[in-house]
Amino acid sequence: MPQIYNHIEPEIKRILKKAEDLEEISSEEALKLLKVTGKEFIALQQIADQICFEKKNNLVTFIINQNINFTNICYQDCKFCSFSVSNKDKGSFLQTHEEIRKKVLDAKTAGCTEVCIQGGINPELSFDYYLKILKNVKDVDANMHTHAFSPQEVFYMSKLYGNSIENTLKELKKAGLDSMPGTAAEILVDDVRKIICPNKLSTSQWINVISTAHKLSIPTTSTMMYGHIEDLRDRIKHLEVLRKIQKETSGFTEFVPLPFVKEKPMLSTLTGFPLKPSFGMADLKLFCVARIFFNNYIDNIQCSWVKLGPKFAQVSLNYGVNDFSGTLMEENISKSAGAEFGEYLSPEEIMKIIKAAGKRPAQRDTLYKILKFH
Repeated sequence: MPQIYNHIEPEIKRILKKAEDLEEISSEEALKLLKVTGKEFIALQQIADQICFEKKNNLVTFIINQNINFTNICYQDCKFCSFSVSNKDKGSFLQTHEEIRKKVLDAKTAGCTEVCIQGGINPELSFDYYLKILKNVKDVDANMHTHAFSPQEVFYMSKLYGNSIENTLKELKKAGLDSMPGTAAEILVDDVRKIICPNKLSTSQWINVISTAHKLSIPTTSTMMYGHIEDLRDRIKHLEVLRKIQKETSGFTEFVPLPFVKEKPMLSTLTGFPLKPSFGMADLKLFCVARIFFNNYIDNIQCSWVKLGPKFAQVSLNYGVNDFSGTLMEENISKSAGAEFGEYLSPEEIMKIIKAAGKRPAQRDTLYKILKFH
């Protein structure tokens, strides 16, 4: 047993020992870990890092990918979003299929193995527009992995198509959909959703889209946007929802904690709902707790360098995180919310950051197959 256990609170020691022995920890135990400080915090870091090391053999992966945000026109009116605008806004855009095609070509030329495609919920679009995006990607490069459309977009498309979620997903898969981002999750607690995204799909609707995708062998990521009006218990409830889905479907490839970027969104100015931003240690505790809570279920915890910044993302690699995300050419959503960090990191920069954290970099594909060790 590591010496660090010698001077820590017995209850925290018991929970960490459970995690070390690969036993599942409860939600109440996870909540206790989110509150640790001092020596208990150092012990939490050591156990999360150790579990990650044993699972991943000190490897930190990254992907060469391109983001394509095809429209910023959206009527969802989410209080945390600074990306979406109305079609009357002078900054509004909707890309043509030709423009999207050119971006896929650029991605292919740059050596990308994945295009990540998402956009606003734009009432001008037909279901065919979405299907054509997918077909165009495969026309340009049949081997390009198409990681596209959030559960919110799929939920909306099912209304456009006038069909079930399952049949909508079947059509998307037939057109070339390979996997989906598990975004639009924010916090999967309806009392919080009613305030921050009242027009978005509910927790149960999100679960339905994701579980149906998994049933159809469409893998997805899982995400959590935190550090706004939710409390620690809400964060744990969210992790609980994800763990339950994963136990039933095994369809999540990764978990991505996304800190709320508070510089510009309307949520920052809402009265009556004070923001509870997450700073430094709280982020690191969440990464560690996610590693421990998902121990036997979700293998990959990813940091968002766009939201955290490359320096802090590097720190996270010793706190249970084993994936550095991607090169993310053209990431517009975080940038429009006031994120300070750029739209692109080269593979060379990513590898330097990983090596300086004492880890071994490796390029992966979307489904975490290693393509190249560095």
